[in-house]
Amino acid sequence: MALLIHLIPLFLPRDMPEQDLAIARAIPDPAQRVRVLKPLKNNPKATDANLREAAELLREGAPLDAHELAKEAERREPASLETQLLLARVCHEARMNRCAEEAFGKAGELAPGDPRVDLLRADIREKEGDVGGALESVKRAYGKTPENAGVGIRYGRLLSAAGRGDEAVEVLKSLEPKLGRPRVLVEEGLVREAQGRTKEARELFATAVDADPKLVMGYYHLGMAAFRDGDLEGAAEALREADRLDMSDMRPLSALCAIQRQTGRTDDLMVTRQDLERRFPERMAAVRSACRSE
Repeated sequence: MALLIHLIPLFLPRDMPEQDLAIARAIPDPAQRVRVLKPLKNNPKATDANLREAAELLREGAPLDAHELAKEAERREPASLETQLLLARVCHEARMNRCAEEAFGKAGELAPGDPRVDLLRADIREKEGDVGGALESVKRAYGKTPENAGVGIRYGRLLSAAGRGDEAVEVLKSLEPKLGRPRVLVEEGLVREAQGRTKEARELFATAVDADPKLVMGYYHLGMAAFRDGDLEGAAEALREADRLDMSDMRPLSALCAIQRQTGRTDDLMVTRQDLERRFPERMAAVRSACRSE
């Protein structure tokens, strides 16, 4: 019914790009979206922002059509950094490597101090499994915006993934004024866990939740660390506390369900599964995957 309501404008006269975009958002099929959005290329009322949104809607399912729309956005506004970043994503999606590099080059010229260019390169390299390349890109982004805590966390995590844990901890500790001590302790715990220092990691998670009893991610990682230590009761207690603190997030109980399945606690698993099914009926497939009773 909701889809039909959104599709009603298909049968009405329209010449505004916003109408086409609204219709396309309600259509899941890429081929149908192409039929609605491709005419925007020749619509004089379409702004570069309209064309970028249309290209973004087609990027995953129809990258070549998305490329046409993005190129038209570039023609209408050649100095737009957002258009070049979009072109880099679209060209990568379409495996047009030369086109992607050209877009990255133009983006770098337009905004040499903007970290988004490097962060996008890092996204692509990380998806390709190139941790070293992603690390170098994020390092450049961090150098441009050392005050950005999100970039700092990503830099620290990539250092850890590259086996440079002690460097990662130094970067993360430098973020304490922005993140607070408890959050930094959790990040440090994740680094130590990756190094195989599981006892130290668990202690760091425990210290973090002692410092901030409302730190959901602290309880979550404490629960997982307790499970790896063989402390099933401690794991259940911490994961249930994480769930109590944020009942909109199904991950703590999903993790608990998986632990109960792995350890043969069938009765407990059924109780956890029922709780998840009651609270997240729209995510039943994910619940069944975590709580399958095989």
